[in-house]
Amino acid sequence: MASEIKNLAPQPVWGYFYELTQIPRPTGQMKEVTEYIKSVGKSLNLETLEDEVGNILIRKPATPGFENRPVVTLQSHLDMVPQKNTATVHDFTKDPIDAYVEGDWVTARGTTLGADNGIGASYALAVMADNDFRHGPLEALFTIDEEVGMVGANGLKPGFSKGEILINLDSESECELFVGCAGGIDVNASLEYKEEEQTPEGDVGVKLSLTGLRGGHSGMEIDLGRANANKLMFRFLKDAVENNGARLVEFEGGSLRNAIPREAFATITIPENEADMLWELVSDYQDIFIKEYENIEDGIKFEAERLEHVPSHVVPEEIQDSIINAIEACPNGVISMLTSFPGTVESSSNMARVTVKDKKFEAVFLVRSSSESRKMYLASMIESTFNLAGAVVEFDAPYNGWEPNINSPIMKYMKEAYERCYGKTPEIKVIHAGLECGIIQGAMPDMDMISVGPDIRSPHSPDEKVHIASVERTWNALKDALTHIE
Repeated sequence: MASEIKNLAPQPVWGYFYELTQIPRPTGQMKEVTEYIKSVGKSLNLETLEDEVGNILIRKPATPGFENRPVVTLQSHLDMVPQKNTATVHDFTKDPIDAYVEGDWVTARGTTLGADNGIGASYALAVMADNDFRHGPLEALFTIDEEVGMVGANGLKPGFSKGEILINLDSESECELFVGCAGGIDVNASLEYKEEEQTPEGDVGVKLSLTGLRGGHSGMEIDLGRANANKLMFRFLKDAVENNGARLVEFEGGSLRNAIPREAFATITIPENEADMLWELVSDYQDIFIKEYENIEDGIKFEAERLEHVPSHVVPEEIQDSIINAIEACPNGVISMLTSFPGTVESSSNMARVTVKDKKFEAVFLVRSSSESRKMYLASMIESTFNLAGAVVEFDAPYNGWEPNINSPIMKYMKEAYERCYGKTPEIKVIHAGLECGIIQGAMPDMDMISVGPDIRSPHSPDEKVHIASVERTWNALKDALTHIE
């Protein structure tokens, strides 16, 4: 029921969040949500601006007597990651999110919730609407299309925001203050082939389905050791090809570049006299995967289904073997850790999407690192792996990391706010996810920055949920900090 979300505390935050769940806003579809943000700003009689790429800025004057304080910009992005379970019927371009309360959390039925970054946007709108606390001059900056290419942040021009301090509202751990983040780059590999081979005589067609993995955010949750569906499926395919005469027809695994792949599907052929062995091999691998990911993955399901019609063509054997070997060899997951912030990932690779279809192989990776040199070295490793397989590799959408400033004034204000509100000292951290702060810092180098947020679990997956009590606690700390910033 809508009322159960809208009546949660703090009501202004949850009210705006509910309204955002009703607006389809996958990356690339921003018109309706930006119009909504502008309508809120205008209804509050606040200066509301739009830049040439579509970012929205709302300005709120200072409380009388606070005019000489620094301008604080609250920043969030408006798009969400569109992910759903296979059995869920949902069109992210048309349908609202079916959000509901489940115990101490708000989640969605079968899809991503959009708390990343809908909660951050809701905080900013609620601050703009709240006239019951004292503050200096404020801005709310809403960027577009963050999840793919950070389009809005990259399009910001100096002077659009007048902020001296930026509070990014896109982190996902309560009572943790983030002062730095990783940069990233897309690595795209492709290999086209002119001819397919006829299916070997006597082969039968089989559809392989690997589902039920947890997936998640390839920055925030890459260190949890979750399985990558593409890597698991190609591991199986290598065995089936080498020992059972399997031939690859098609493959599709994963979806978005910043989501750990939860599902993978392959169509293969296999000699009929090997079919029984294949079914045994599928069962054996399911057991292996369940054992290897015990206490990490709890829903792995690996199935084989015999096709009624045998595919007429298969991927050329040399191409097939090159693809399988490259996927097997390619680095994926955590690559290195930061020594200056123990427990924080420095570099990682997410094999986000792999397809083999219509005489073309494609693989998409998102490489992240707090070190620019290691970011490019890891990208080069992937490039070399696929070059050996004869693929063309291109780099795209690079973005810089955000260099930590341990002497940041806003870090001091936020830290003191948490201590005043809850008697608890927050941890100071660097996040492995790619926040927009690094890009914004490039356009506005003098801005002092920090990133805060409530507890959000499993962003970028249908398991996404946001902790209700932590939303309120973060709200209280945010308002306290805004009152004390001088």
